[in-house]
Amino acid sequence: MENRRALLLIADIGGYTEYMQYHRSMLGHAEAATTRLLKKVVDAARGFELIEIEGDAAFLSREAGGLDGDATLAAVIDAAVAMHRAFHAERRLVERNLCPCESCTQTADLKLKFVAHVGEVATQTIRRRRKLIGMDVILVHRLLKNPVPVPEYVLLSEDLYRDGAVTPPERPVHEIAHDLEGIGPVRAYFVEVDDLAGPLGPMPEPSLLERVGGTLGMVGRGLRYIPRRRGLAAH
Repeated sequence: MENRRALLLIADIGGYTEYMQYHRSMLGHAEAATTRLLKKVVDAARGFELIEIEGDAAFLSREAGGLDGDATLAAVIDAAVAMHRAFHAERRLVERNLCPCESCTQTADLKLKFVAHVGEVATQTIRRRRKLIGMDVILVHRLLKNPVPVPEYVLLSEDLYRDGAVTPPERPVHEIAHDLEGIGPVRAYFVEVDDLAGPLGPMPEPSLLERVGGTLGMVGRGLRYIPRRRGLAAH
């Protein structure tokens, strides 16, 4: 397997576990909501390739061999801002569909955070499924467990941050240090998403046609869960 330099980015839905646990009685709609959100997130990541959906997160990659440090950092910031906007626009559409269930109406607590790193990876293919492997892949996933105190942020590994120079002064950068399991002490740097893109502000109100279409999509996805739940209730 040949190693290559890659930019690694994970978009992770914050509050996902609590959301799924709280709305387990309407699991079909909760699953449909998060699926829609992740799809919009992936579609907004221009220039990045989806490697895998990992539950509540999307793991993406982009070749970094031809990018200098400033370009790698700019690629992460641009993608994060676009994905964040797409996530919240879709979240608003889910929230405003005509279904009254709490899985649909209470998505406001879902947030989107990012971790990013640049390093060496190799490709492994098993039964036509392509995966990235290597210590740098492990590192970017370990960074998901961190002490960042804000809900929506972009966390940059030290390699990516130092390689990409310093972000402009209007974007406050905060340093954190913590131990990664199996790796040891590392430094990383985070920027709040609002400091990159500005506050979201009011989301546009969806049209009645968009609300009806969103409702039909949620109902359709929820139907496949009904027989299973009835079967469980019978026991």
